[in-house]
Amino acid sequence: MPHTSFHGIIPPIVTPLNNDGTVNYADLEKLVEHLIASGVNGLFPLGSTGQVAYLTDADRIAIVKAVCRASSGRVPVIAGAIDLTAARVAESAHKLLDAGADAIVATAPIYAISDEGEIADHFRTIRAAIDAPLFAYDIPVRVHRKLSQKLLVDLGTEGVLVGVKDSSGDDVGFRRLIAMNEAAGHPLALFTGHEVVVDAMALVGADGAVPGLANVDAAAYVRLWNAAKRRCQDGYRRTGISQSPV
Repeated sequence: MPHTSFHGIIPPIVTPLNNDGTVNYADLEKLVEHLIASGVNGLFPLGSTGQVAYLTDADRIAIVKAVCRASSGRVPVIAGAIDLTAARVAESAHKLLDAGADAIVATAPIYAISDEGEIADHFRTIRAAIDAPLFAYDIPVRVHRKLSQKLLVDLGTEGVLVGVKDSSGDDVGFRRLIAMNEAAGHPLALFTGHEVVVDAMALVGADGAVPGLANVDAAAYVRLWNAAKRRCQDGYRRTGISQSPV
């Protein structure tokens, strides 16, 4: 699945829970149906908004199975394989792919203190172990390390990464990543996780957004994204500048 298959609004879906803390699968499937009916372009279970850190391995697999069953292939499912080491991420990723996920999202190493070369090898090891697109999840508030623009673009150019979900809150850095990615031939699909700047990031060239608030009003985010992209296209037509595919 090429990176151009991933675009637009891809909500990091919440995990509905019962009062006893077990997963409410009936409500989860209703949420998936609601999001797809709202026009979203994909689904991201097992992210931070989905409370991935609090779920058992069995629950993670069952959640992805439920999401994939409910979505029935109508949109891509990008599942978070969030764990401590590349080996553990790869093991989890295999199970999530077997459950129906189309792509995997992974962070930098969480527990170990790693330099940039070791982080690059972490992603290379994961990608070598799975036959599926791999996204980097840039979330320094959780892993205490910001992924550099050069690292990400280099890994995209190598074919290790197909995209990035940027939850760093560094909007200037994200704009620089967009520019570097474009200069390298657009090897990465770039998604902002900063839900209050979705329109601005669309206008400067982001491929999509992963806004947690889309769980509340997905249709509004879809309208916002489409309107921003129409404005981009109108601007390109007026100036005669060619537009990169998104």
